[in-house]
Amino acid sequence: MKLKTLMLLTGAAVAATPALAQEMADEMTLVSWGGAYQESQQKAYVEPYLEMHPGVTATWDSSSNEAVAKLRAMAEAGNVTWDLVDVVASDAIRLCDEGLAMEIDFDEMLEPAPDGTTASEDFGDLIVSDCFIPQIVYSTTFGYRTDMVGDTPPTEVCAVFDTETYPGKRSLEKRPINNMEWALLCDGVAKEDVYDVLETEEGQDRAFAKLDTIKDDVIWWSAGADTPQLLADGEVVMGSTYNGRLFSVIEEQDQPVAMLWDAQVFDLDGWIIPEGLPEDRLNRVLDFVRFATDTQRLADQAKYISYGPARMSSAPLVSTHAELGIEMAPHMPTDPANATNTFLYNYEWWADYRDDLDAKFQAWLAQ
Repeated sequence: MKLKTLMLLTGAAVAATPALAQEMADEMTLVSWGGAYQESQQKAYVEPYLEMHPGVTATWDSSSNEAVAKLRAMAEAGNVTWDLVDVVASDAIRLCDEGLAMEIDFDEMLEPAPDGTTASEDFGDLIVSDCFIPQIVYSTTFGYRTDMVGDTPPTEVCAVFDTETYPGKRSLEKRPINNMEWALLCDGVAKEDVYDVLETEEGQDRAFAKLDTIKDDVIWWSAGADTPQLLADGEVVMGSTYNGRLFSVIEEQDQPVAMLWDAQVFDLDGWIIPEGLPEDRLNRVLDFVRFATDTQRLADQAKYISYGPARMSSAPLVSTHAELGIEMAPHMPTDPANATNTFLYNYEWWADYRDDLDAKFQAWLAQ
């Protein structure tokens, strides 16, 4: 179905066409990550969309961390219950390669920028898969308790492995991504060589050996909200999570927590549409995603969480936090003051190696 025949951004109907007579479902199941990020999506574009369409409802499922496995199982059972799924870029690549995500015609399905720039040009290099609609640039980085690090707060990511200077529990995500890279960086591997080293059995063993040095001091997390809660409760001295989650615990909750931007890992997050949806559900989700990914909506999301919008046309519209009134730009991972030493995540590498390393990582955890 041609998206240009659906309702436009303002919610006003276009001239009557046969396509408008096609049925749209009156409910959607949206999948995201829970916590502050999902709340930013709810406020920035779900609530405005539902106000424009009073007969439509949206239900959230916070299972994005399990999206690949669950979509595989749904497809195998022939019962896909999700309509729109928020995933990281590497998972989108895997789902696209496996035929579980629908290919996107960016310029047909998505709004152009206000000045007429096509969506494909506006998203630019952030389109890393034919099935992936980018929403945000975010980073995975560390926060630490300012009252638990003594007089010398950490300035480098390798402080995570320094249990003598910074005793106490750490929290790390319960998956190999980022942990393997940080382990190699802190074991002396040059930034530009990390993925070449990690591609080898020897390199993987080296990363696990480095992680072994702190394994007994780690609390493993699965949900992005876990580390902020552990920090707020004083259960960990430092921990990794998404920068927007740390922004929330620092600025919104006023906890004694600070950011450690060193070696923050840049990544992309965005939508995929499951392949094979019934026509009425597909029509609804296409109408919603056209609205939810336009220039203004992505800029609006940055009012609630410190993630950079994926559209170039959205960046100049980022202003102040909707409730706190503080300027949001200095809290973005892309701000020059925060991006002095970044690590660029390799989406394609992880799409190729993820299943194998997931299995090895879980086996290592069980040892």
